[in-house]
Amino acid sequence: YNITIANIAKEITSKTKAILVVHLYGQLADMAGISELAKSHELLLIEDAAQAHGAENESEIKAGNLGDAAGFSFYPSKNLGALGDGGAITTNDEDLERVIRQLHNYGTSSKYNNLVKGMNSRLDEIQAMFLNIKLRSLDDDNKRRREIAKMYLKGISNPRISLPFYNGSKDHVFHVFIIETDNREELLKFLKKRNIECSIHYPRPPHKQKAFLEYAQLELPITEKIHERVISLPMSPVLQNEEVQFVIDALNNY
Repeated sequence: YNITIANIAKEITSKTKAILVVHLYGQLADMAGISELAKSHELLLIEDAAQAHGAENESEIKAGNLGDAAGFSFYPSKNLGALGDGGAITTNDEDLERVIRQLHNYGTSSKYNNLVKGMNSRLDEIQAMFLNIKLRSLDDDNKRRREIAKMYLKGISNPRISLPFYNGSKDHVFHVFIIETDNREELLKFLKKRNIECSIHYPRPPHKQKAFLEYAQLELPITEKIHERVISLPMSPVLQNEEVQFVIDALNNY
């Protein structure tokens, strides 16, 4: 579900300043190739790692360390979730770090000294403490998510359901597990009757949102098709094998 290097390359113009790459659904994009592309055009490379906590490439470099900067979400339902809203930015650029630290705290360089116009984007200590504890189990939680994904991939055999590609590596942490079907509403009702709660990530693409009407004319047929077909199956490290199998059996009986 991630963007390809070729599709990024054809959109680069003289006005392009950066490439923002989304690790969608928890799977790393092809960062090695995209990084080379960014360097060849002297562009910044920014990761949207909001769904990819702990995902790592073949060199064991994790999401958040593969570009000039990265953004993470700590919303409670994320793989690394806080008690409430929160997030973080990672970077190895000291100058950028200094600017970000100023902006996140009303533009201050020291207490009561505002150098620029900033905002209150601080992560409070309680959230940080909670995340620090959860961080210890992140790798194990992601491993369990991959085990559940493998169960789905091996067990679901209904020809009316399309399954995602997965090569078994650690580059995917399955924030969500996506399937596709031509009869989404029908399948959702079928599963709901069996007390299987599913979600849609996401029901409407950004360029079709009212807030972005200036982009409504964009022709993105693959994006639009995906948004009409996807369903997110139950996915959590606390799911038991019996619960996963219950979902599999229901889908195969659909």
